[in-house]
Amino acid sequence: MYAWIWRKLPFGLGGKLGGSLVLLGVIGALLWYVIFPWAEPLLPFDDVQVGDPDSGYSQLDEPAADPSGTPEPGDGHDIPYDTGETPVPSPSNR
Repeated sequence: MYAWIWRKLPFGLGGKLGGSLVLLGVIGALLWYVIFPWAEPLLPFDDVQVGDPDSGYSQLDEPAADPSGTPEPGDGHDIPYDTGETPVPSPSNR
């Protein structure tokens, strides 16, 4: 197919290279302005979910900030498990 297109393009090597660039531009514009907008509703790119459905947690479930300016306990970034204390390494005896 590409060889057939190359043979059909006129004006020698320069014309064939220029014609190839024009054809690529036309195909790109056709995809960008016609095909992709037509196919967008059929694709699931707008089906976005915030949170993990398996855990039941969602960022949308968190309450909004208190407009009175009173800070809530914690910073909202608490770790949901106990990290424990990391022991301080003792100096090794050499």
